[in-house]
Amino acid sequence: MLARRLLSTAPSLPPTIRQLLASPPLPAAAAIQVNGWVKSIRRQKKVAFAVISDGSSEPGLQAVFTDVTLAKHLTNGASVRLRGTLADSPGAGQAKELQVSEAEVLGECDPETYPMQKQALTVEYLRDHCHLRARTREIGAMLRLRDTTTRAIHDYFHNNGFIHVHTPIITSNDCEGAGETFRIVSSSDVPPTPSASPPDSTASPSTPSEYFNHPAYLTVSSQLHLEAVAAAISRVYTLSPCFRAERSQTSRHLAEFWMLEAEWAFTSSVADLCTVVEGVLRHILRTHASSPDMAALWRGKPSEHDRRPDFLKLADAPQPWTRMSYTEAVEALARHHAATRAFAFAPEWGKSLQSEHERWLAEEHVRGPVFVTDYPAALKPFYMRVNDAGGEAEGRGPIVACFDLLVPGVGELVGGSLREERLELLEKAIEHHGLNKADYAWYLDLRKYGGAPHGGFGLGFERLISWISGIESVRECVAMPRWAGRMLL
Repeated sequence: MLARRLLSTAPSLPPTIRQLLASPPLPAAAAIQVNGWVKSIRRQKKVAFAVISDGSSEPGLQAVFTDVTLAKHLTNGASVRLRGTLADSPGAGQAKELQVSEAEVLGECDPETYPMQKQALTVEYLRDHCHLRARTREIGAMLRLRDTTTRAIHDYFHNNGFIHVHTPIITSNDCEGAGETFRIVSSSDVPPTPSASPPDSTASPSTPSEYFNHPAYLTVSSQLHLEAVAAAISRVYTLSPCFRAERSQTSRHLAEFWMLEAEWAFTSSVADLCTVVEGVLRHILRTHASSPDMAALWRGKPSEHDRRPDFLKLADAPQPWTRMSYTEAVEALARHHAATRAFAFAPEWGKSLQSEHERWLAEEHVRGPVFVTDYPAALKPFYMRVNDAGGEAEGRGPIVACFDLLVPGVGELVGGSLREERLELLEKAIEHHGLNKADYAWYLDLRKYGGAPHGGFGLGFERLISWISGIESVRECVAMPRWAGRMLL
């Protein structure tokens, strides 16, 4: 039994470079094996140096070849297996180095045709070589940052009693009601091209035209499904892919992206929602306080643009982040516009805030994150709860209990609301938005049978990575981006 237990806890893989550098093997003279790719190679008469990376950490491992013949076939990009001892490095720039005794080239890489040369490569060039761009320092650091951010999210929600659930990607509804969905069609239902063979005349005429017997779409949000689960498991969240057939070409939009979404029961306050959002973001910022990947991504940017000192202040600020109502935000925008004519779109109550408005509020007016709450119902989806007291804003129409979190450099990062738990008001909202009540019968059932006050939010994961990393476009915040007109890989 003891032997079986020891076997079950023994590592099944050799240590990565990150693990080796974090916990060097004992004794120091023990031979180790390192696998990776050659990032650079420098040969001298009696010694050669190579930097080896396996992608597990921002710094690679310097390999020293006192027998220069061992490095004879090494080229940038080649995959190698090296054996030797890990020793203290006398040179600057690294604490440890591998003194190589054996070298094996596992995969050759022709330096004459290798697309990822060491000179600076443009963003567009890397998009054209999307299958190779993870080999660059910036994209590698971004991918590791996604990983550590994901683990920080799971830690926060686990510590606050939430259950992680897997929600469907195929759905029968458009959660946001904007009509920007990808519809799913079976390949057998796609009309044949003129060159295709004629249809099979023996096919059954009763074959349904819809695979699921009704229209199906790729999800734009897991919210409604999370609400169903939250009616039984009171605190739930998911981090899952979403899809939006939006043709926007801005740096903030993707057709396929990831969303952190959370729903929980027995909450009746927008302030509670903002507190949870602020809590998870503070936790993420603390997690990355000394992140080498964050440092790598901010390196090279002008010091005045480096937001990391601000992140540390935000993570530990004794006071909550700024909160203001939509009405207060519009008033501030209108005053600024009247004095400067700074905006292409004049701010006006009852109209959506444009990205230029959101950026000004976060970057100039507040100079930090700001929760904008209590929007007009006409601007928001059907499921948001109408405010009790002061539901009408000076005769302008109903207000809903919601918020958007705006942050510098990005604009809107998070959106959330209380959900309408009052059956009669929800039925009216569905009718008002021109939705088919029968399609939402299950959603109404959640209110009929033990419905409780509840709320939640959605956070764009790529926008979060953009904010904390300083990467300008969300297209460089995911391994393989897709947007209107282009799908890489």
